[in-house]
Amino acid sequence: MKHPFFRLTVVVVILSMLLAACQSPTAAPTKAAEPVAAEPTKAPEAKPTDAPAAEPTKAPEVSNPDVVEIRWFVGLGTGTDPAQLEVENKVVEKFNATHPNIKLVMEVVNYNAARDTLSTELASGNPPDIVGPVGVSGAEAFHGQWLDLTSLIEESKYDLTQFDEGAVNFYKVGGQGQIGLPFAIFPSMVYYQRELFDEAGLNYPPHKYGEKYKWPDGTEEEWNYDTFRKVALKLTVDANGKDATDPAFDPKSIVQYGYEPQYQDLRAIGSYFAAGSLVADDGKTANIPEAWAAAWKWVYAGVWTDHFIPNQAARESAELGSGNPFNSGKAAMALTHLWYTCCVADAGQNWDIGVVPSYKGKVTANFNADTFRIMKATKHPKEAFEVLTYLIGDASLDLLGVYGGMPARTADQAAFFKTKDEQFPQKVDWQVAIDGIAYADNPSFEGYMPNYNEAFDYTGKFLSLLMTTEGLNVDDEIAKFKAELQVIFDKSK
Repeated sequence: MKHPFFRLTVVVVILSMLLAACQSPTAAPTKAAEPVAAEPTKAPEAKPTDAPAAEPTKAPEVSNPDVVEIRWFVGLGTGTDPAQLEVENKVVEKFNATHPNIKLVMEVVNYNAARDTLSTELASGNPPDIVGPVGVSGAEAFHGQWLDLTSLIEESKYDLTQFDEGAVNFYKVGGQGQIGLPFAIFPSMVYYQRELFDEAGLNYPPHKYGEKYKWPDGTEEEWNYDTFRKVALKLTVDANGKDATDPAFDPKSIVQYGYEPQYQDLRAIGSYFAAGSLVADDGKTANIPEAWAAAWKWVYAGVWTDHFIPNQAARESAELGSGNPFNSGKAAMALTHLWYTCCVADAGQNWDIGVVPSYKGKVTANFNADTFRIMKATKHPKEAFEVLTYLIGDASLDLLGVYGGMPARTADQAAFFKTKDEQFPQKVDWQVAIDGIAYADNPSFEGYMPNYNEAFDYTGKFLSLLMTTEGLNVDDEIAKFKAELQVIFDKSK
């Protein structure tokens, strides 16, 4: 899931490990920012591993005219690892044994070729029926090609109450409808090191949304980014033991940072202040949400003025985990997703999670998620929907076991977190992750942009500029960024 600053390369590798293992920030789960939009199921969308994928499978002939063939395209996200393929093939066998009216056929394409293959199939009028698992970024490479499920949900009386409302609404996109249903989800939270808070004499971040932060003197403040900054400053320490609030603090000898935006790309950083998009409602005009500009300036000041966030050079140093600062134990807090549990093997056994801060009184805990989608061009929407609901229903636990994701179905989450308790014996408060679902960003920060891939790459370059260059007029740089983004968007006309 990158550009130099957030170690896209590391994230992509982690993501592949994430969804496949867990598994970018994503190994353990699979998710990190994807270049087609970031997701180690997501260190960042979990990218498939480098293991060789099967050649695209050719659907067998269906001899019975009453049997509808449904093609399931695997490879646009995770799913091509040998261990995953073994489970997926068993899922297909089980489905076909219990659904005599449908013949489910899996088409597997290596991740690196998947987008070109799917584009060719669409252009030739021979598209698959179902695609997945795939995250928002991967799906946005085929913007406008996904079926609105609203009528199928209503006609079949499909039970949406098995999911959190926020997870369902995440796939309800203006102008497109309900283009997906929840499957694997990755809420956001603040990871923090208890020991570093204890050493500083600070109370831990709140574990309940709406709770205030309690200072040692008994005063309380809203858990917003102003408070978060104050806490991070106290947790940033130089080689002489001075924290960043001390006039004697030496920013050239920092040994511990207060905060790391772990594996977050430019859009993710902005979306923690508020949900938004880099494209206006007309789908073609570059747009910089006010909250995103504020978030970028907050981070820039945190790096170059307040010094509680490592710059790119520090982040990539061996001392800070070569791109994974929280895991190094030298970053007290990190704001990222659930899939990041893939990448904390060296962080010790005394970390926990707290809630995401608010901005202007509102919390936005940006969301990573993978699911299966039905193509708008399918000739068999009802049968495809029957398959889709099977994949996210009866087959979900088998599939999530090899994809590494948190179940979107609330009834399955306790079992999932039981495995997490076995993995992390320090008693992490997983309820924080569950509660964060209600604050998912909508629209998703990974949503549509014209000329998506080039635009995404350019966001990485801009973030790298911010993290490597001191003394910028950030307002001027944002204006330049917007102008260049418009040039990129205009190429898609």
